[in-house]
Amino acid sequence: MAGDLADIFGRRPTIIIGCLTFIVGVIIQTTTPLNNPTQALSLIVAGRLVAGFGFGHVSATIIMYMSEICPRKVRGAVVAAYQFCITIGILLASIVVYAAQSRGDAGQYRIPIATQFTWGVILALGLFFLPESPRYFVKCGRIKDARHSLAALRGQPSDSSSIEAELTEIIANAEYDRIVTPTTSYISSWTNCFTGSIWEAKSNIRRTILGVTLQMMQLCTGINFIFYYSTPFLQSTNAISNTFLVSLIFSLINMLSTPVSFWTIEKFGRRPLLIWGAVGMLLCQFVIAIVGDIVGFNHTHIDAAGNKTADNISAVNAQIAFICIYIFFFASTWGPGAWVVIGEIFPIPIRARGIALSTASNWFWDATLAILTPYMVGEDKGNLKSNVFFLWGSMCTCAVVCAYFLVPETKGLTLEQVDQLFEETIPRTSAKWKPTTTFAAQMGVKNGPLDSNFDGTKLAV
Repeated sequence: MAGDLADIFGRRPTIIIGCLTFIVGVIIQTTTPLNNPTQALSLIVAGRLVAGFGFGHVSATIIMYMSEICPRKVRGAVVAAYQFCITIGILLASIVVYAAQSRGDAGQYRIPIATQFTWGVILALGLFFLPESPRYFVKCGRIKDARHSLAALRGQPSDSSSIEAELTEIIANAEYDRIVTPTTSYISSWTNCFTGSIWEAKSNIRRTILGVTLQMMQLCTGINFIFYYSTPFLQSTNAISNTFLVSLIFSLINMLSTPVSFWTIEKFGRRPLLIWGAVGMLLCQFVIAIVGDIVGFNHTHIDAAGNKTADNISAVNAQIAFICIYIFFFASTWGPGAWVVIGEIFPIPIRARGIALSTASNWFWDATLAILTPYMVGEDKGNLKSNVFFLWGSMCTCAVVCAYFLVPETKGLTLEQVDQLFEETIPRTSAKWKPTTTFAAQMGVKNGPLDSNFDGTKLAV
């Protein structure tokens, strides 16, 4: 739905619609009655569904909007800030829940839910002061609006040479993509995401597979296990006196580590960040699993008070330390890096739908792992204990392979140059690729956007 709305109404209105829908969902959850538990549960579930629709629209569109409006030199850092804001939200949520846990009234659940309302309002109001994406205007054939939007974003006069050059390239790229990937109907707007051969790096299906796989790998590294299950995981050893505080520390490390990517993603690039980040994560995961299997978390006894206690508390503490190191590697690499890449790899005809499919993959695996993990670690079920980290370590190994063979280096390139990169090279050699021509030159544009061949009307779909 977000992909359709973003192409019909624009990137900015779609995000605002998502915010308003999310706010309605929060209100429904917060106003649940106390005297009827069955009705309260029904309203909470309904509110979660409504809020989920809204947040789905926001998460699927905001990456595209940010990627399309940012200058190429800071695009990675700005999109990485999206993940940073997520980590701030996780930390604030942990603090609010920690503060409200001792309450004996409805505030115990209403306060944490109601705090979400504030951020939805801030985002919706803030977007009213921002321009629409110039690439959306070009896609719709609204060249004059695209020029004004680009000038506002770059802080330059609309008739400046730099605005003229950038707009010309955006238009020429849109025209080229329209010829290569024609959109003749609503159905084709979706099926175009799956055209071409999976063996060709430039094909649309290969880009879609890359986007979906990156989001799957991001979740399958085990990060949500740390934040969803770290408290009961640690509590069952009786090695930590305040397990809730430890989970709060995990959230703090997650937040403080993410800004590292603001610099590294532009200095070293997307591809090295994802490859070496996955290597760091897999080493931590396997260390946690091996230590736990030999002397750590997996070995417990019943103490004099009748509580299950770890045989070697020092080993459990070592596992916690490596969990913290793992969080650093994730937060500074794959956390923001996967979002940055999916915002850059899709051509304009399928960008909205490609990013929507990639984001849907993120939420699908989020839900799937949330359902499966209790069966893997539950004492009356899989009871994997520390051995579950062998699974996360194996998935991090798959992430290394995925990044090496599928992820191209897009650092310092415009979105239009990223299209050229896919046409002319493969991911493994992409770091050496340099643009030798422009789409404007290929399309024979001589007089910029005012050329009669680029009146914009034939770009609208």
